[in-house]
Amino acid sequence: MDFVKRFIADERGATAIEYGLIAALISIVLITAMTNLKTKISGTYAKIGNAMPQ
Repeated sequence: MDFVKRFIADERGATAIEYGLIAALISIVLITAMTNLKTKISGTYAKIGNAMPQ
């Protein structure tokens, strides 16, 4: 019975899961931002390349 009480009161696993979810969310935001930035940078380089004399 004492083991069950300690198991229920232990919050270390919940904290680890919360940190994992936060890290996953930050990763998703960074990947999305970098993908959008890549598209804009590629377009800019294409414009510069097309504007340069051959």
